[in-house]
Amino acid sequence: MVGGAGGILGLFTEHGLHGGIQASGRIAWQGVVKQQPQQSYYFCYGAPALTTAAEPAGTCLETRQAYFAQTRQAAVARALRRSWPVQTVFVWHLNLLKLLPFFRLPKAKVIVFLHGIEAWRKLPWLDRQALRRVDLFLSNSEFTWQRFLRFNPAYSTTPHITVPLGIDCALESATPAPAGPPVTLMISRLEKSEDYKGHRELIQAWPQVLRKIPTAELRIIGTGNLKEELVTQVRQLGLEQQIHLLGWVEEEQKQALLEKCMCLALPSRAEGFGLVYLEAMRIGRPCLVSVFDAAREVVNPPEAGLAVDPAKSHDLVEALCRLLRAGTEWELWSAQSRHRYEALFTAHSFQQRLVQAIFKQAA
Repeated sequence: MVGGAGGILGLFTEHGLHGGIQASGRIAWQGVVKQQPQQSYYFCYGAPALTTAAEPAGTCLETRQAYFAQTRQAAVARALRRSWPVQTVFVWHLNLLKLLPFFRLPKAKVIVFLHGIEAWRKLPWLDRQALRRVDLFLSNSEFTWQRFLRFNPAYSTTPHITVPLGIDCALESATPAPAGPPVTLMISRLEKSEDYKGHRELIQAWPQVLRKIPTAELRIIGTGNLKEELVTQVRQLGLEQQIHLLGWVEEEQKQALLEKCMCLALPSRAEGFGLVYLEAMRIGRPCLVSVFDAAREVVNPPEAGLAVDPAKSHDLVEALCRLLRAGTEWELWSAQSRHRYEALFTAHSFQQRLVQAIFKQAA
Protein backbone atom coordinates (compact mmCIF):
# COMPACT_ATOMS: atom_id res chain seq x y z
CA MET A 1 0.00 0.00 0.00
CA VAL A 2 2.72 2.45 1.00
CA GLY A 3 4.99 1.76 -1.94
CA GLY A 4 2.13 2.03 -4.40
CA ALA A 5 1.00 5.36 -3.08
CA GLY A 6 4.14 7.25 -4.13
CA GLY A 7 5.16 10.44 -2.37
CA ILE A 8 2.71 12.70 -0.57
CA LEU A 9 2.75 16.47 -0.20
CA GLY A 10 0.82 17.97 2.72
CA LEU A 11 -0.36 21.59 2.49
CA PHE A 12 -1.07 22.98 5.95
CA THR A 13 -1.93 26.21 7.67
CA GLU A 14 0.09 27.49 10.63
CA HIS A 15 1.03 24.42 12.59
CA GLY A 16 0.62 24.78 16.36
CA LEU A 17 -0.13 22.82 19.48
CA HIS A 18 -3.44 24.58 20.16
CA GLY A 19 -6.36 25.88 18.11
CA GLY A 20 -8.69 23.37 16.49
CA ILE A 21 -7.47 23.30 12.89
CA GLN A 22 -3.82 23.78 13.85
CA ALA A 23 -3.74 21.17 16.61
CA SER A 24 -5.65 18.54 14.63
CA GLY A 25 -3.45 19.26 11.61
CA ARG A 26 -0.41 18.42 13.67
CA ILE A 27 -1.94 15.09 14.67
CA ALA A 28 -3.04 14.42 11.09
CA TRP A 29 0.42 14.94 9.62
CA GLN A 30 2.09 12.78 12.27
CA GLY A 31 -0.24 9.96 11.22
CA VAL A 32 0.60 10.45 7.54
CA VAL A 33 4.34 10.44 8.20
CA LYS A 34 4.11 7.25 10.26
CA GLN A 35 2.51 5.58 7.25
CA GLN A 36 4.82 7.16 4.65
CA PRO A 37 8.06 8.14 6.45
CA GLN A 38 10.42 8.37 3.48
CA GLN A 39 8.34 10.24 0.89
CA SER A 40 6.37 12.86 2.82
CA TYR A 41 6.77 16.58 2.14
CA TYR A 42 5.25 19.09 4.54
CA PHE A 43 4.46 22.60 3.26
CA CYS A 44 3.20 25.18 5.75
CA TYR A 45 1.72 28.52 4.75
CA GLY A 46 2.31 30.10 8.13
CA ALA A 47 4.76 30.19 11.00
CA PRO A 48 7.21 27.31 11.68
CA ALA A 49 5.88 24.51 13.83
CA LEU A 50 5.84 24.76 17.59
CA THR A 51 7.50 22.16 19.76
CA THR A 52 6.83 20.99 23.26
CA ALA A 53 9.43 20.96 26.01
CA ALA A 54 9.83 17.21 25.48
CA GLU A 55 10.63 17.54 21.77
CA PRO A 56 13.88 18.77 20.23
CA ALA A 57 13.33 21.78 17.96
CA GLY A 58 12.29 20.78 14.48
CA THR A 59 11.21 17.21 15.25
CA CYS A 60 7.58 17.72 16.22
CA LEU A 61 6.48 17.22 12.60
CA GLU A 62 8.33 13.90 12.42
CA THR A 63 9.45 14.74 8.89
CA ARG A 64 12.75 15.99 7.54
CA GLN A 65 11.30 17.62 4.45
CA ALA A 66 9.37 20.57 5.84
CA TYR A 67 8.98 23.93 4.13
CA PHE A 68 7.55 27.15 5.56
CA ALA A 69 6.34 30.37 3.98
CA GLN A 70 4.68 33.21 5.87
CA THR A 71 3.45 35.25 2.88
CA ARG A 72 1.67 34.32 -0.31
CA GLN A 73 4.58 35.58 -2.41
CA ALA A 74 7.04 33.44 -0.45
CA ALA A 75 4.75 30.42 -0.68
CA VAL A 76 4.48 30.73 -4.47
CA ALA A 77 8.21 31.19 -4.85
CA ARG A 78 9.02 28.18 -2.68
CA ALA A 79 6.48 26.02 -4.50
CA LEU A 80 7.98 26.91 -7.88
CA ARG A 81 11.59 26.58 -6.75
CA ARG A 82 11.80 22.79 -6.71
CA SER A 83 10.26 19.64 -8.12
CA TRP A 84 7.95 17.61 -5.91
CA PRO A 85 8.23 13.83 -6.46
CA VAL A 86 4.74 13.06 -5.21
CA GLN A 87 1.61 11.37 -6.52
CA THR A 88 -0.77 12.67 -3.86
CA VAL A 89 -1.43 16.14 -2.46
CA PHE A 90 -3.23 16.37 0.87
CA VAL A 91 -4.71 19.86 1.40
CA TRP A 92 -5.57 20.38 5.06
CA HIS A 93 -7.55 23.61 4.56
CA LEU A 94 -9.74 24.58 1.62
CA ASN A 95 -8.17 28.05 1.30
CA LEU A 96 -4.77 26.49 0.53
CA LEU A 97 -6.06 24.91 -2.67
CA LYS A 98 -5.23 28.15 -4.50
CA LEU A 99 -1.53 27.33 -4.09
CA LEU A 100 -1.80 23.99 -5.87
CA PRO A 101 -1.06 25.20 -9.45
CA PHE A 102 2.33 26.55 -8.35
CA PHE A 103 3.55 23.07 -7.39
CA ARG A 104 3.16 21.94 -11.02
CA LEU A 105 1.63 18.54 -10.25
CA PRO A 106 -1.03 18.11 -12.96
CA LYS A 107 -1.28 14.33 -12.51
CA ALA A 108 -1.23 14.13 -8.73
CA LYS A 109 -4.34 13.01 -6.88
CA VAL A 110 -5.75 15.80 -4.74
CA ILE A 111 -7.43 15.23 -1.37
CA VAL A 112 -9.01 18.16 0.50
CA PHE A 113 -10.14 18.19 4.14
CA LEU A 114 -13.22 20.30 4.97
CA HIS A 115 -13.45 21.64 8.53
CA GLY A 116 -16.55 23.81 8.63
CA ILE A 117 -17.24 27.48 8.19
CA GLU A 118 -14.61 28.00 5.47
CA ALA A 119 -16.64 25.66 3.24
CA TRP A 120 -20.15 26.83 4.12
CA ARG A 121 -20.58 29.41 1.39
CA LYS A 122 -20.97 29.61 -2.36
CA LEU A 123 -17.36 29.60 -3.43
CA PRO A 124 -16.02 32.23 -5.82
CA TRP A 125 -15.13 31.34 -9.39
CA LEU A 126 -11.39 30.93 -8.77
CA ASP A 127 -12.01 28.51 -5.89
CA ARG A 128 -14.47 26.53 -7.99
CA GLN A 129 -11.88 26.17 -10.71
CA ALA A 130 -9.39 24.85 -8.16
CA LEU A 131 -11.94 22.40 -6.79
CA ARG A 132 -12.18 20.76 -10.20
CA ARG A 133 -8.82 19.14 -9.37
CA VAL A 134 -10.13 17.44 -6.22
CA ASP A 135 -10.34 13.63 -6.37
CA LEU A 136 -11.54 13.10 -2.80
CA PHE A 137 -13.13 15.25 -0.15
CA LEU A 138 -12.65 14.42 3.51
CA SER A 139 -14.71 16.14 6.20
CA ASN A 140 -14.62 16.16 9.97
CA SER A 141 -18.36 15.43 10.17
CA GLU A 142 -21.32 14.55 8.02
CA PHE A 143 -22.82 17.91 9.01
CA THR A 144 -19.85 19.75 7.50
CA TRP A 145 -20.16 17.79 4.25
CA GLN A 146 -23.90 18.28 3.86
CA ARG A 147 -23.66 21.99 4.56
CA PHE A 148 -20.83 22.31 2.02
CA LEU A 149 -23.06 20.64 -0.57
CA ARG A 150 -25.96 22.94 0.27
CA PHE A 151 -23.91 25.85 -1.06
CA ASN A 152 -21.91 23.89 -3.65
CA PRO A 153 -24.12 21.09 -5.02
CA ALA A 154 -21.93 20.61 -8.09
CA TYR A 155 -19.54 18.48 -6.00
CA SER A 156 -22.13 15.99 -4.77
CA THR A 157 -20.75 13.29 -7.07
CA THR A 158 -17.13 13.75 -5.98
CA PRO A 159 -16.01 10.92 -3.67
CA HIS A 160 -16.26 11.81 0.02
CA ILE A 161 -15.34 10.19 3.34
CA THR A 162 -16.21 11.48 6.80
CA VAL A 163 -13.13 11.35 9.07
CA PRO A 164 -13.96 12.44 12.64
CA LEU A 165 -11.10 14.10 14.47
CA GLY A 166 -9.35 12.93 17.64
CA ILE A 167 -7.07 14.23 20.37
CA ASP A 168 -4.60 12.91 22.91
CA CYS A 169 -4.72 9.41 24.36
CA ALA A 170 -6.95 7.82 26.96
CA LEU A 171 -6.40 8.64 30.63
CA GLU A 172 -4.39 6.07 32.52
CA SER A 173 -5.90 7.18 35.84
CA ALA A 174 -9.42 7.12 37.25
CA THR A 175 -11.91 9.75 36.12
CA PRO A 176 -11.28 12.88 38.24
CA ALA A 177 -14.19 13.87 40.48
CA PRO A 178 -15.65 17.40 40.20
CA ALA A 179 -14.61 19.74 43.00
CA GLY A 180 -16.24 22.79 44.54
CA PRO A 181 -19.65 24.17 43.58
CA PRO A 182 -21.55 22.73 40.59
CA VAL A 183 -19.90 24.43 37.62
CA THR A 184 -20.77 24.62 33.94
CA LEU A 185 -17.73 25.45 31.82
CA MET A 186 -17.70 27.10 28.39
CA ILE A 187 -14.56 27.20 26.22
CA SER A 188 -14.35 29.08 22.91
CA ARG A 189 -13.22 32.23 21.21
CA LEU A 190 -15.34 35.24 22.12
CA GLU A 191 -15.57 36.85 18.70
CA LYS A 192 -18.50 38.84 17.32
CA SER A 193 -18.03 36.94 14.07
CA GLU A 194 -18.72 33.74 16.04
CA ASP A 195 -21.62 35.00 18.13
CA TYR A 196 -23.51 31.76 17.60
CA LYS A 197 -21.95 29.60 20.28
CA GLY A 198 -24.60 30.11 22.96
CA HIS A 199 -22.88 32.43 25.43
CA ARG A 200 -25.66 34.99 25.50
CA GLU A 201 -28.33 32.34 25.90
CA LEU A 202 -26.57 30.63 28.81
CA ILE A 203 -25.97 33.90 30.62
CA GLN A 204 -29.61 34.91 30.16
CA ALA A 205 -30.78 31.53 31.45
CA TRP A 206 -28.56 31.53 34.53
CA PRO A 207 -31.03 33.27 36.91
CA GLN A 208 -33.47 30.42 36.26
CA VAL A 209 -30.73 27.86 36.86
CA LEU A 210 -29.97 29.54 40.21
CA ARG A 211 -33.58 29.20 41.30
CA LYS A 212 -33.16 25.44 41.11
CA ILE A 213 -29.47 25.14 42.02
CA PRO A 214 -28.53 28.23 44.08
CA THR A 215 -24.80 27.42 44.22
CA ALA A 216 -24.37 26.85 40.47
CA GLU A 217 -21.63 28.78 38.65
CA LEU A 218 -20.93 29.46 35.00
CA ARG A 219 -17.28 29.87 34.03
CA ILE A 220 -16.31 31.06 30.56
CA ILE A 221 -12.83 30.61 29.09
CA GLY A 222 -11.93 32.64 26.02
CA THR A 223 -11.19 36.12 24.80
CA GLY A 224 -12.09 38.31 21.87
CA ASN A 225 -14.08 41.36 20.87
CA LEU A 226 -17.36 39.89 22.16
CA LYS A 227 -16.14 39.70 25.74
CA GLU A 228 -17.10 43.23 26.80
CA GLU A 229 -20.68 42.75 25.63
CA LEU A 230 -20.92 39.55 27.66
CA VAL A 231 -19.43 41.28 30.71
CA THR A 232 -22.09 43.98 30.37
CA GLN A 233 -24.83 41.35 30.13
CA VAL A 234 -23.59 39.66 33.30
CA ARG A 235 -23.42 42.98 35.12
CA GLN A 236 -26.95 43.96 34.08
CA LEU A 237 -28.24 40.69 35.50
CA GLY A 238 -26.32 41.22 38.74
CA LEU A 239 -24.53 37.87 38.37
CA GLU A 240 -20.89 38.87 38.84
CA GLN A 241 -20.52 36.36 41.70
CA GLN A 242 -22.09 33.48 39.78
CA ILE A 243 -20.75 33.99 36.24
CA HIS A 244 -17.02 34.40 35.70
CA LEU A 245 -15.41 35.41 32.41
CA LEU A 246 -11.89 34.13 32.85
CA GLY A 247 -10.34 35.29 29.58
CA TRP A 248 -7.46 33.36 28.07
CA VAL A 249 -5.90 30.74 30.33
CA GLU A 250 -2.83 28.53 30.10
CA GLU A 251 -3.38 24.92 29.05
CA GLU A 252 -2.61 23.60 32.52
CA GLN A 253 -5.21 25.91 34.07
CA LYS A 254 -7.76 24.95 31.45
CA GLN A 255 -7.32 21.29 32.31
CA ALA A 256 -7.74 22.05 36.01
CA LEU A 257 -10.97 23.94 35.30
CA LEU A 258 -12.27 21.05 33.21
CA GLU A 259 -11.60 18.64 36.05
CA LYS A 260 -13.47 20.82 38.55
CA CYS A 261 -16.58 21.31 36.42
CA MET A 262 -19.67 19.11 36.21
CA CYS A 263 -20.23 19.65 32.49
CA LEU A 264 -19.08 21.49 29.42
CA ALA A 265 -21.67 23.64 27.62
CA LEU A 266 -21.32 24.94 24.09
CA PRO A 267 -24.78 24.87 22.48
CA SER A 268 -23.46 26.35 19.26
CA ARG A 269 -25.39 26.64 16.01
CA ALA A 270 -22.46 26.17 13.64
CA GLU A 271 -19.74 23.80 14.86
CA GLY A 272 -18.13 21.75 12.12
CA PHE A 273 -16.86 19.37 14.80
CA GLY A 274 -15.68 20.86 18.11
CA LEU A 275 -12.49 19.51 19.71
CA VAL A 276 -13.50 21.07 23.02
CA TYR A 277 -16.20 18.41 23.42
CA LEU A 278 -13.50 15.75 23.17
CA GLU A 279 -11.43 17.49 25.83
CA ALA A 280 -14.38 17.26 28.20
CA MET A 281 -15.41 13.71 27.30
CA ARG A 282 -11.85 12.48 27.70
CA ILE A 283 -12.02 13.18 31.45
CA GLY A 284 -15.59 12.02 31.86
CA ARG A 285 -17.46 15.30 31.56
CA PRO A 286 -20.80 15.26 29.73
CA CYS A 287 -21.56 18.04 27.26
CA LEU A 288 -24.49 20.30 26.48
CA VAL A 289 -24.70 20.86 22.72
CA SER A 290 -27.28 22.24 20.31
CA VAL A 291 -29.61 20.36 18.00
CA PHE A 292 -28.30 22.28 14.99
CA ASP A 293 -24.72 21.26 14.21
CA ALA A 294 -22.04 18.56 14.21
CA ALA A 295 -21.73 18.42 17.99
CA ARG A 296 -24.52 15.86 17.98
CA GLU A 297 -22.28 13.52 15.97
CA VAL A 298 -19.56 13.91 18.58
CA VAL A 299 -21.63 13.66 21.76
CA ASN A 300 -24.44 11.46 20.43
CA PRO A 301 -27.05 12.72 22.94
CA PRO A 302 -28.10 11.36 25.35
CA GLU A 303 -25.04 9.08 25.42
CA ALA A 304 -22.46 11.70 26.43
CA GLY A 305 -24.70 14.66 27.25
CA LEU A 306 -27.79 16.50 26.07
CA ALA A 307 -28.80 18.54 23.02
CA VAL A 308 -31.18 21.51 23.07
CA ASP A 309 -32.32 24.43 21.00
CA PRO A 310 -30.54 27.27 22.90
CA ALA A 311 -33.34 29.67 21.94
CA LYS A 312 -35.79 27.61 24.02
CA SER A 313 -34.98 28.90 27.48
CA HIS A 314 -37.02 26.31 29.39
CA ASP A 315 -35.30 23.40 27.63
CA LEU A 316 -31.91 24.99 28.12
CA VAL A 317 -32.45 25.46 31.87
CA GLU A 318 -33.78 21.93 32.35
CA ALA A 319 -30.81 20.42 30.53
CA LEU A 320 -28.30 22.50 32.49
CA CYS A 321 -29.86 21.53 35.80
CA ARG A 322 -29.80 17.84 34.93
CA LEU A 323 -26.13 18.03 34.00
CA LEU A 324 -25.27 19.95 37.17
CA ARG A 325 -26.85 17.49 39.61
CA ALA A 326 -24.67 14.77 41.12
CA GLY A 327 -26.20 11.31 41.17
CA THR A 328 -26.61 8.15 39.17
CA GLU A 329 -27.65 9.94 35.98
CA TRP A 330 -24.55 12.15 36.05
CA GLU A 331 -22.31 9.17 36.87
CA LEU A 332 -23.69 7.28 33.88
CA TRP A 333 -23.11 10.25 31.60
CA SER A 334 -19.56 10.59 32.93
CA ALA A 335 -18.73 6.95 32.28
CA GLN A 336 -20.33 6.99 28.83
CA SER A 337 -18.56 10.21 27.87
CA ARG A 338 -15.18 8.77 28.67
CA HIS A 339 -15.97 5.47 26.98
CA ARG A 340 -17.18 7.20 23.80
CA TYR A 341 -14.00 9.26 23.63
CA GLU A 342 -11.77 6.24 24.19
CA ALA A 343 -13.62 4.15 21.60
CA LEU A 344 -13.78 6.75 18.84
CA PHE A 345 -11.87 9.97 19.38
CA THR A 346 -8.29 9.37 20.48
CA ALA A 347 -5.53 10.78 18.29
CA HIS A 348 -4.62 7.23 17.29
CA SER A 349 -8.18 6.47 16.14
CA PHE A 350 -8.23 9.66 14.08
CA GLN A 351 -4.88 8.86 12.48
CA GLN A 352 -6.04 5.37 11.57
CA ARG A 353 -9.18 6.72 9.88
CA LEU A 354 -7.24 9.41 8.05
CA VAL A 355 -4.46 7.16 6.80
CA GLN A 356 -6.94 4.59 5.56
CA ALA A 357 -8.87 7.26 3.65
CA ILE A 358 -5.77 8.88 2.11
CA PHE A 359 -3.80 5.82 1.10
CA LYS A 360 -6.79 3.85 -0.08
CA GLN A 361 -7.44 6.67 -2.56
CA ALA A 362 -3.76 7.06 -3.44
CA ALA A 363 -3.12 3.39 -4.14
